[in-house]
Amino acid sequence: MAARSSGNASQLSMRNPSPKLSVGVPVFNGEQFLAEALDSVLAQTFQDFEVIISDNASTDGTEQICRSYTERDSRIRYYRSDINRGAAWNHNRVFELARGDYFKWLSHDDLCAPEFLERCVAVLDSDPGIVLCFARTQVVDAQCQPLTKFDVPPMTRIDSPHPYQRFHGVICPNHWCFEIYGVCRTAVLRQTSLIADNHTGSDRTLLADLALRGRFYGIPACLLFNRDHQSRSIRIYSPYTVGAWFNPRLKGKIRLPYWRRLLEYTKMVSRCELSWWERLCCYAQLLPYCCRKSANLAMDIGFAVKPLLRRISESG
Repeated sequence: MAARSSGNASQLSMRNPSPKLSVGVPVFNGEQFLAEALDSVLAQTFQDFEVIISDNASTDGTEQICRSYTERDSRIRYYRSDINRGAAWNHNRVFELARGDYFKWLSHDDLCAPEFLERCVAVLDSDPGIVLCFARTQVVDAQCQPLTKFDVPPMTRIDSPHPYQRFHGVICPNHWCFEIYGVCRTAVLRQTSLIADNHTGSDRTLLADLALRGRFYGIPACLLFNRDHQSRSIRIYSPYTVGAWFNPRLKGKIRLPYWRRLLEYTKMVSRCELSWWERLCCYAQLLPYCCRKSANLAMDIGFAVKPLLRRISESG
């Protein structure tokens, strides 16, 4: 069943038919932190934005919170799905509804400093070669007490003019993917496959796809606050069970997340507009990726073979 919108969409379009920036907030059962996240957006020094909330059939007080915010601010649109379609669908849904030149995902449990949007927009306005602008991230606990700061490792070269260096910088080093919560050019993001629902770690594959299309810029100031708490997906699921969180249809199915990610990297290099030399250099980056992830690739095979061996043993 199609998602439902609250409020008068045509009236909203008349008020602000083309906001500069769209903020997409995918949420499922986010009543504990959602209001704080929305407040941090409404407190931004940059104000030419819309907020799109997609509620993935929440069963807590999320709907009531969202509807109260749509009544307070006409820039907020709220959509609710009647069934849980998975995190990948929900993330892509808010982007599909976006109207701004720039786009940002905001997790329902994260917070932005007041100048986050203003500084990111200024960077993108000043340099058309930059496709994604992000900020240094502070990890906080459920009570917003600081835990650790996150910096993209300097060897990543995600600001390089060479696509293969940026591609290597995303796929090879081990680091969190907080860049996905930066501000991106909508037109460039529409050229990608967005958040895939057929493998885990699709935030990293999306970043790799973006890196092939342009440079990233990291603001050194700490402007994003990522909340670490016990109910977040990385605390609940393993790489072999989180697929059902991305897409409920994957529940119970055997997946090979690291091999799937390798396949996606290969496919995106083939479909991007690159010279033959750039394409060859990008393919070459898959070798160090395989070396770094060799244990994970082997674990994938072991995970897939184990049920087969068990069935053979039981039948014998």
